[in-house]
Amino acid sequence: MKIAILVSGSGTNLQAIIDAVDAGILSGIEISCVIADRNCYGIERALDAGIETWYVERNQNLSLEIDKICKENQISLIILAGFLSILDGEFCKKWDQKVINLHPALLPDYGGAGMYGNRVHKAVLDNKEKKSGATVHYVSAEIDQGKIIEQESFDIPENADLEWLQNKISEIEKPLLINVIKRLSLSE
Repeated sequence: MKIAILVSGSGTNLQAIIDAVDAGILSGIEISCVIADRNCYGIERALDAGIETWYVERNQNLSLEIDKICKENQISLIILAGFLSILDGEFCKKWDQKVINLHPALLPDYGGAGMYGNRVHKAVLDNKEKKSGATVHYVSAEIDQGKIIEQESFDIPENADLEWLQNKISEIEKPLLINVIKRLSLSE
């Protein structure tokens, strides 16, 4: 299965996927390309691993450019791994059930426009939630509203702070994402 990984940041989830492919955990998976919407360390990780990498401008043609790259590379699955740009509705419809996203909360709570990274964690803590976790879901035209594929949750201790929650999410989201990719590759 040929996959494309879209990144906007440091690329820690990208690195986890690269490592899982290299270790044979994701056998039959080829990371055909990495696409970034800004200059970020994820690009360096991809280049270091010898993966073809593209930079796409964050403008009205972003989804068209990503579509073109993915078609040319015969991509079967697109993975948003810390990708912050919004893909347009037409793209989401065309690639229905072929684009997945990793979200740092238990959707449907704490999703939607502007809910990413520490903004999510801060909202969870401000609302004194007892549980949090991560979600992998299909991408749809409505932000963070696509069908949930799998979630991983944990209890939040009373003394948890932003750093603790961020670290705990980071710890669980990588294996969660790897498991979902593996499961989807086996069903193709």
